[in-house]
Amino acid sequence: MQVISVISTKGGVGKTTTAANLGGFLADAGLRVLLIDLDIQPTLSSYYSLVYRAPAGIYELLATNERTMAHLASRTIVERLDIVVSNDARGQLNTLLLHAPDGRFRLRNLLPAFRPHYDLLLVDTQGARSVLLEAAVLASDLALSPVTPEILAARELRRGTLQLFEDIASFRQLGITPPPLRLLINRTHAVSRDARQIKGALRKIFAEHESIRVLQTDVPAIEVYPRAATQGLPAHRVEIRRPTGRLAPAALDSQRALATELFPQWAERFARVDGRARDAQPA
Repeated sequence: MQVISVISTKGGVGKTTTAANLGGFLADAGLRVLLIDLDIQPTLSSYYSLVYRAPAGIYELLATNERTMAHLASRTIVERLDIVVSNDARGQLNTLLLHAPDGRFRLRNLLPAFRPHYDLLLVDTQGARSVLLEAAVLASDLALSPVTPEILAARELRRGTLQLFEDIASFRQLGITPPPLRLLINRTHAVSRDARQIKGALRKIFAEHESIRVLQTDVPAIEVYPRAATQGLPAHRVEIRRPTGRLAPAALDSQRALATELFPQWAERFARVDGRARDAQPA
């Protein structure tokens, strides 16, 4: 089982959209995927309709150490895609974990209970520095950070997200190594000169960095993503071909490229996804 956290200390960069669509694509490829919504604003929790609503959610997982799958994992309309919903409306978990001796490590210690049931866990996080965000990163095998191609987002990446990784590096003394960080250039415009310059600058900055890499895959700013969210569907099912006259690739092609770059071991499986929901071989 792999744990991937979708993170940024800046709001509005597309974390939830990234988690929802990547999770939907991976599930359609036949992988057993669990979304975990750590954001106090439960946007991911309401992205997909549920065919089964579990009686518990992220609050019970972290506050009471609940580990029963039937109590925690709600089933979405996308087969093989489940979710632990956000139900911490009062924002109590940050305070609880801040004062708990195992606060930053509790999620890391609880997630092995999901191993027999899922191939991948995708953790959506708050767009601000918090104990919950640190807990998500420390529990992850890989961190994925969407970055919009604008100068303010690039500055916040350096000031916020990269500072977070520098701060938690001290946990190496406890045998916990921060995960590799992958930067996803999100909402790109093919004709934007500024976007091209920022993408190039970020790739140059991190070209020699051992654990931070800018992905080759970009996700374009196309209307299918908000349209798919309105329909409560993964974008790759809504747009399987590139519209005539548009330079940006179809959502199916973008999500396939992203999944393949992140998880090359399943490339053959991803190549068979055609945008239609159907059963696939178990992982």
